[in-house]
Amino acid sequence: MRAQPRASHYINGRFVEDDGGVLLPVIYPATGEQIAALHAATGNIIELAIEAARAAQPAWARLKPGERGRILRKAADILRARNEELSRLETLDTGKAIQETLVADAASAADALEFFGGAVAAFHGDYVDLGGPFAYTRREALGVCVGIGAWNYPIQGAGWKSAPALAMGNAMVFKPSENTPLSALALAEIYTEAGLPDGLFNVVQGYGDIGGSLASHPVVAKVSLTGSVATGKKVLALAGSQMKHATMELGGKSPLIVFDDADVENAVGGAMLGNFYSTGQVCSNGTRVFVQSGIYDRFIDRLTERTKKIRIGDPLDPDTQMGPLINKSQHEKVLTYVDIGRSEGATLHLGGGVPSLQGFEGGFFIEPTIFTGVADDMRIAREEIFGPVMSVLTFEGEDEAVARANDTEFGLSAAVFTRDLPRAHRVIADLQAGSCWINHYNLAPPEIPFGGFKQSGIGRENSLAALQHYSQLKSVYVETGDVVSPY
Repeated sequence: MRAQPRASHYINGRFVEDDGGVLLPVIYPATGEQIAALHAATGNIIELAIEAARAAQPAWARLKPGERGRILRKAADILRARNEELSRLETLDTGKAIQETLVADAASAADALEFFGGAVAAFHGDYVDLGGPFAYTRREALGVCVGIGAWNYPIQGAGWKSAPALAMGNAMVFKPSENTPLSALALAEIYTEAGLPDGLFNVVQGYGDIGGSLASHPVVAKVSLTGSVATGKKVLALAGSQMKHATMELGGKSPLIVFDDADVENAVGGAMLGNFYSTGQVCSNGTRVFVQSGIYDRFIDRLTERTKKIRIGDPLDPDTQMGPLINKSQHEKVLTYVDIGRSEGATLHLGGGVPSLQGFEGGFFIEPTIFTGVADDMRIAREEIFGPVMSVLTFEGEDEAVARANDTEFGLSAAVFTRDLPRAHRVIADLQAGSCWINHYNLAPPEIPFGGFKQSGIGRENSLAALQHYSQLKSVYVETGDVVSPY
């Protein structure tokens, strides 16, 4: 189970170690055993990474966008060719079932690199006719960007942040979560192999203090964070105090609304994807499932039947459908919320316990959990749990569903299941969320923006919107006649 990288950091096209940094153990969540040991960045490591990025960025930005894109597309090809080994690494790092990592992690990063590698050549400024004089705008790189990743989708997050940044001509210093430090290093090697000039994608490890040091560095022009609302507020305040660009992709408590006329199997499938995929550790999860009363009994029956069949076990077994939570702390947090749900008066309809799995006694497993009889003011219906805990609520009418769905500080995602498409579009338009689905849940292709409203974030990942967030707009006025001056 060893997964020790050659060194803790990747700077200027090579692995770099500095054992003066704080020890950073890597734990396999399925067994609790240590599979690698890294060191957090020291001040010297941070300066080396920032300087490498600063020195490499100007020449990179001067390249034709198509030339930059060609390197990203080659890196995407390498990611796909090595998907199996990268998926195994991601499973060891996160504990997620390998049947998930094979389709949702390195493959998603490859999709992002491929999209931005092609899209950037057509992303440019505008010409403005001023009746003789004219003007044009230029989209220019920001410079050195910092990416701070989350532990639930490590290589995907590294790809989603680095692809638009690099495509636009920026350099990036990326800090993975201390819980999942391995796969970003693999991505960095792949970038080098694909021909990315040294210094443009650097990986440094560490805890929150390292992220703060990177975000506050005077050379850094932009910070992109995926994480909790609490962390996002701290990083955004830090960036704002120095007038840095920032993208915050934060948490949620998203509503999934099922109307009476919905296809039951599809609605149940969507709710399960929105609560149990990646052991519920997805920021956009639809953890408040509002079911209209007329379909409630059928929905609960099928949800119960299908949830009971979820296979929990060895994440490296292709037949396993749910692995463990990321670490002991998260395991304890989720179990605490199960107790809170009971104490608040919700009905623990299914799950909520710790399964007994031979050979995995030290792992951080939990059963997929369903609460019924949930009220809007319960903590399990208001606070982000980040585990496989679904709250099912009932409603009578459309207006009620919308009002209750919007009654939250979050606004990351939302979904509607119905056969009535006019109603689907009407309800989606009224929901205060940035990433929405009709009759599906949690799909995030790189062609469309991903991000939230309200406390769930600022800015967008993916799509042409991400290129906007990794660029600055310059206006140029061109006079074709004489200067008219009163002086």
